[in-house]
Amino acid sequence: MSFSPDQSGKIEVAGATLFYESTGRGNALVLVHAGICDQSMWDDDVPSFAGGHQVITYDTRGYGATRSTDVAFSNRADLIAVLDNLGIDRAALLGCSRGGSIVLDTTLEYPDRVSALVWVNGGLGGLEHEGTPEERALFESEELMVEAKDWAGIADLDLRIWVDGIGQPATRVPAHIRERVRALSLANYVAGHPEGDPIVLDPPAAGRLGEITVPTMIVEGELDPSDTHAAAEALATGIAGARRVTMKGVAHLPNLERPDDFRRIVRDFLTSVHA
Repeated sequence: MSFSPDQSGKIEVAGATLFYESTGRGNALVLVHAGICDQSMWDDDVPSFAGGHQVITYDTRGYGATRSTDVAFSNRADLIAVLDNLGIDRAALLGCSRGGSIVLDTTLEYPDRVSALVWVNGGLGGLEHEGTPEERALFESEELMVEAKDWAGIADLDLRIWVDGIGQPATRVPAHIRERVRALSLANYVAGHPEGDPIVLDPPAAGRLGEITVPTMIVEGELDPSDTHAAAEALATGIAGARRVTMKGVAHLPNLERPDDFRRIVRDFLTSVHA
């Protein structure tokens, strides 16, 4: 499915130009993409969510059409700059993977700007988790590929870890999904656009989850690596009233694998909390 956003443009921030799109009307909902994609991972979801929301997507630094110089920057401040540019006081934040870490940290740093939080297979800053031997071996092999600038090899490994699920067959996910994600992943690596030096949240989120008071939904894929489940458990325990859903038979990108179920989960949550 393709769509034409109601509004798109560029936002000038310190050392970068952020590319964004906005579609629909209603309460604001910001979607932050995964680290192996760009904002186009949400293209099929935006029309569905835009039925009751103003849906904003943007490319974070180092991805898609956003351009950055090699400077220190805050992903949290960038997200708030997008809201400021559109005149939005508060928004529901939804992030997948790396985007989940960004929306979680933004909620902690800018609590007055967030109406609800949806964390999807994200990270958790400050969480200590060793992972399984198989997981460690795969991530170590990826580091070697980065040193060798084997971008095609890394894109293929991304599919094994994040799309198929570790230890799962390559045939588990339809070929068109694998091809779409591989193209996005490879394009990011080949382009090599400067991301800059992200300023991490300090203190990190792991020790501050009790500070989060907005309605929170935790979505995890059953086939995601063990650190995702450890993070989801920490969030469910540490955030009062947080709701947790495990999507069975799904890996890291549930909006692409099971879009109807994913959208229903998100819409039902946002409707229930009026965000």
